[in-house]
Formats: sequence, C-alpha cells, structure tokens
Amino acid sequence: MQKIATSEPIIRIEPVSPVLGAMIHGVDLKTELSEDTVRTLRQALLDHKLILFREQDISSEQHLQFGRHFGALEVHPFNTNKTGYPEIVSLFNGPENSKRENVWHSDVSWRETPSLGSILIARELPPLGGDTLFADMEAAYENLSQELKDRLEGLQARHDAPNFHRILKNRGVAEEDIQTLQTEFPPVTHPVVRIHPETGRKSLYVNRAFTQSIVDMATNESDVLLDHLYQQAHYPEFQYRFQWQLNSIAFWDNRAVQHYPVADYWPERRLMERVTIIGDKPL
Repeated sequence: MQKIATSEPIIRIEPVSPVLGAMIHGVDLKTELSEDTVRTLRQALLDHKLILFREQDISSEQHLQFGRHFGALEVHPFNTNKTGYPEIVSLFNGPENSKRENVWHSDVSWRETPSLGSILIARELPPLGGDTLFADMEAAYENLSQELKDRLEGLQARHDAPNFHRILKNRGVAEEDIQTLQTEFPPVTHPVVRIHPETGRKSLYVNRAFTQSIVDMATNESDVLLDHLYQQAHYPEFQYRFQWQLNSIAFWDNRAVQHYPVADYWPERRLMERVTIIGDKPL
C-alpha cells in the first residue's frame, strides 16, 4: 500500500486488483481539498485508472465540487438529470423499470469530445447485487497479437447514441425535439485505438453500446472485427468487480476503462448519481 504525505492527513492508496483499481484512504470529500491532495488523486487515477472511496456521505454540491477539481462538468442531453443539478445524472432502477445500462461501454463516446472520467456515488442500494465491473482497455490492447495491432493502426470507428433516441421516444418526447438533439449530437468518428493524452498509453476505444461500425470497411468485415474487439472487455484477467456500499464512490478514467453495471437485483431499488468531467477529442 502506497502512503503519500500531503498538507492533509496521510493518503493511503491500496491497489484492489493486479490490473486496475485502487482504494483511497485518508481523504474526506466533505472538506475542501488541497492542491496537493488533488494532484495525488489525479496521479492515482492515471496510475490505476479507477479510484474508489468508502463512506463519503457528501451532498450534491460537494459531489459537483469534487468533480470540478478535475475539469469542467458536462450536462447529459439524454439521461435524467437530478432536479436542480443539471450536471448530475440520476440513474435509478426499481420495480417499475428494469436495468438499461448493463452493457460494456465507455461513457458518452458518441460525443465529439468524450468524457475524461465519471464520478459515481451510491445513494440507494439493493440488499444484494448491483455491482459494477470495470475493464482495463489498455491491458486489453496490450494483449492483442502484433498482427492485429498492425491491422488496427489508423482505423476509425463511427459512434452514435441510437439507444438514447429510442429511450426519449418511449418517454413521449416529441419527434421534432429528438431530431433537434440528433442534429446537435450527430454521429462522430474516433480512432479504434486511442492514445491517452496524459500517459501516452494505447487502449481499445470501441464499445458495444455506442460504436456502430468501422469507417470505410465492409459491413460484414466491420461487424466481425468489432465483435472480436468488444470481446476483450469480457476477459476476467482485465477486470475488477466493485461491490458497492452506501456512499461509496467510484471515479474511473473513461479514456482507458469500460464499465458494466450488473443487472441482477430487479425488482429491488438502486439509485446512483454521476458527474462526468469533459474530456478532449481522442487521438
């Protein structure tokens, strides 16, 4: 376990798996964080790709404040945002609605500038289940054959959000309003293999939820290749499974990690709240 002395109490960084993830001890997110602490947490995020906190009973204002230490926050145009807090996405599932997010994905890869990272807090949990799986897509890339790495060099993929468009239609949103959002957020292209802007490491940047096809490739060839690449997130060797507790927080690097919320608790209730930090255009 790594121990780092800052102007605040000693921060302990405890890795939770061989591939990704670290539990952070000695940080109280209800307090104003020093610049040293923010630098330590940012470096821990780069080193471990996922940082975790327990027993952080923070307010919505403190949730937003924590996120803003790492960049500007986005407003999600399709998800349900918390009343009075447009930058907080409210993710609720219960008896009336079943899980929608149970697919491997990287948040908002359909944006021209997808997110740097997401900060998720557990507000209400089922008695059992509701874990989240995380997959290290840098490790997934590194374990590809050199032949496949060479084949992926320079390829671009098309990302879009048709599932969100269907959800809006089911909510009764007017067709012209959906069309306006589709115009505002058209399909975008990103590299199949992206380079992390801060570490320089390469990762697979395609996901089953939002990637539609590989640009300038025949449909059947694109489908076969993408299915093979999607499968890399399924290998346990690249994963960490986080068991939530009330007021736990997970902060993951969307530039290098995919996640999968496990849908094993219906009809129990689960309420999570998320802020998402704006990133940059993948290269």
